[in-house]
Order: sequence, then structure tokens, then C-alpha cells
Amino acid sequence: MIRVERHGVEGTDGARSFVEVVLNRPERKNALTPEMAERLTAETEGLQAQAVPPAAMILRGEGDAFCAGFDLKMCHADPENLRRLLEALSGAIVAMRAFEGVVVCAAHGAAIAGGCALLGGADVVVSTAGTKLGYPVVRLGISPAVSAPFVINAVGSGAARGMMLDPGLIDGRRALALGLVHELAGGEGEDAAGRTGAEEGALVAEWSRALAREVARKPAVGLHATKRLMNELDGSVDAARIKAGLEVSLGLVGDEESRRRLAEMWG
Repeated sequence: MIRVERHGVEGTDGARSFVEVVLNRPERKNALTPEMAERLTAETEGLQAQAVPPAAMILRGEGDAFCAGFDLKMCHADPENLRRLLEALSGAIVAMRAFEGVVVCAAHGAAIAGGCALLGGADVVVSTAGTKLGYPVVRLGISPAVSAPFVINAVGSGAARGMMLDPGLIDGRRALALGLVHELAGGEGEDAAGRTGAEEGALVAEWSRALAREVARKPAVGLHATKRLMNELDGSVDAARIKAGLEVSLGLVGDEESRRRLAEMWG
């Protein structure tokens, strides 16, 4: 359910490459299972551990959506799945931030709840005008606090409060204005109305590949040093902040209210 594709690019400092890590569960809109989230963490850490890590990593989703969040049916069946998902989600975002290359998220169709949280690990987020994004999990008695340190970095504390305490969704245009998204593939116009989800996915994928190729042609040393400094300045790798957010979300796992709400969803 996770696929990795490597692309070679001849860069200014020798042979360079970028990789695509693909969420490959299109029949469920790439809803994350514990195994998928844990594999995403492991794959990202494995890329960083290579003798010559790729210059860039693209995270994208197969099919008509980037990621619809956690597989809540599995969480209802066994609350331990929710715990594993939260821990692996936090680990994946941290691993993407720690990855020394540039991380690009290609988010189309839907990037919701855990799917939206994954954007916090990206250096650049590419989306489309019609993509739906947000954290609508408080209505289920689940806290999105695991994402809070990264959302605050992306959009500021005021906008982050609005997004995480209001269970509504926003579109790609609003996400661009807030800073959650950095580029809209195809622009901000209404021409996306006639495109299928798969066509939108192909559009953001190719847009992201163009960015990754450009990054891979540049000398790595300046990019790596700059990313390390930016991580330190914005607290992206602040273990205490990250742990605090995760513990708030974990603290509600198995709560009576969340169990009741999930049961109503699948009843």
C-alpha cells in the first residue's frame, strides 16, 4: 500500500535523484492503516539513511484523492489501531522534516484529517483549487493536537486555531491564502471543474516532479544547511513540542465519547 519510485537527474554536483513515495490504496481514497503509516515512517527514514540520500522526496496519493485520513473503520474495530496511527503519523511528519532533501507533498482531491496532517512534513505543498483540506475529527471526539506544532508553523497560531477547532473543510484557494498550500497546479481559476480526480492527481504529480527535478539539479550543500537552520528556527524538530501534541491526541484514545461517535458512524 506504499510504493516507492526513484528518478535519476543529472545535477550540478554529480548524479542526483528524487523519489516518489506513493500512498497506494486508491479504493479507500488512501485512508491510512497502521501498517501504511508505519511503512511511510520507515521508508522516509530509510531514504535519509542512504549513503547519498535523494535530493527530493515527493509524497503523493494514487487515484482520485491524496489521503482521506485514518481508516476509521479499523479504529472503531480496535482502538489500538488509532493509537498506532497517531504515533506513526507523528513519526512520519518528523521523519519528513528530518529528511535533508526537499519534501514536496502533491495533495489533490482530498487531504483530510491525518491526510492534511501529513502536509506538515513538507517543505512545499502543491495542490489544486478544488482540493478539500482540513481536520474534521473533533466531531468524533478525537483531537488533532498531534498536528498542532506543524500546523502552527505553516499558517500561524490564529489560523491554526480556526482550522483545528472548526471541523469544516477549506478548498485549495483558501489553503493557499493561509499558507498551508504553496502552489496550485493549474492555477486558481474555475477550469478544474471538468477534471476528474485522477486527472487532478496526474496534474499535481507532474507539477511536483518538475519542482523535484529543479531541486536535484542544484548543489545539495546549500539546500541541506538551509533546511537544517529553518527546522531549528521554527521548532520543526523540537521534540518537546511534538511529544506534547502527540500525548494530547493519545490521551483521548479509547475515550467513551469517541467510541460512541465511531460506533454511530459504523452502526
